[in-house]
Amino acid sequence: MLTDQCARQVLREIIALYPDVETALDYQNPFELLVAVILSAQTTDVQVNKVTPALFAAYPDPESLSQAKEEDVADYINRIGLYRNKSKYLVACAKMLVEDFDGKVPQNRKDLEKLPGVGRKTANVVLSIAFDIPAFAVDTHVTRVCKHHGIVAQDASVREIEDRVTSLLDPSEWTQAHQALIYFGRNICHPKNPECRDYPQLYQCLDEK
Repeated sequence: MLTDQCARQVLREIIALYPDVETALDYQNPFELLVAVILSAQTTDVQVNKVTPALFAAYPDPESLSQAKEEDVADYINRIGLYRNKSKYLVACAKMLVEDFDGKVPQNRKDLEKLPGVGRKTANVVLSIAFDIPAFAVDTHVTRVCKHHGIVAQDASVREIEDRVTSLLDPSEWTQAHQALIYFGRNICHPKNPECRDYPQLYQCLDEK
């Protein structure tokens, strides 16, 4: 595993490759982002963006979604994985938003994680993107990149990856690090035949030893 100094350098070089990227999910407000992130589990953002326009048109707010039938919601999202379970989560989540949070998406982790279908990763995404609150979400791309480059140990858990990265970077860098690592994982650090060696700046710290 890399030293703190080297790991920090690798992370910042990846951020430098993607300094301005934002989430690929299409959304207009915190509620739409929350729904989109719940839908994105085990599904690509591209697929989510294909189903959300019609879903948001039918259910533009928590109140309308809370009154929907699960099977009706499922009809809007049946092109993505686990759509039946996700339709249950969405309706239940909307009901809790209406009943417990005045129809508004909460701006703290504790309350976000009470919502059906919302775990730590989803909460981190919503906090950082919707509310600009420092948080670092770990998904499959982030996990792969961090392990491939020795930023974390090969057996590191999701929480260990989050804790390691957030200990290395300033809170102001967490959101951009998350987005940059996702794009780097999609475009360069592939599961098969990664092209990372085409970016020698990532290995500068090792070469200096």
